[in-house]
Amino acid sequence: MALEHAEVMRAASLARLGLNDDEAARYVDDLGRILAMVDQLQSLDTEGVAPLAHPLDATQRLRADEVTETNHRDDFQRCAPAVEKGLYLVPRVVE
Repeated sequence: MALEHAEVMRAASLARLGLNDDEAARYVDDLGRILAMVDQLQSLDTEGVAPLAHPLDATQRLRADEVTETNHRDDFQRCAPAVEKGLYLVPRVVE
């Protein structure tokens, strides 16, 4: 897929990037090579290959779900401007 200078400038404009013509010319080449690599990857046969969430077959170690701190709600709410039934009262923003 050939990429043109005008397409790079449009993408830069949409992304709110300020590119001059020299920078855009470099990006035309760089992005062209990236798109060529994507085209090459798309030509591979992936039939029967399950999608991966992560390239390594690893699981994340999780800590035990235990309470490690005491409840300080009353202390925190004591300095709040408005509290009712354990909830913080805030001014209405959306009508």
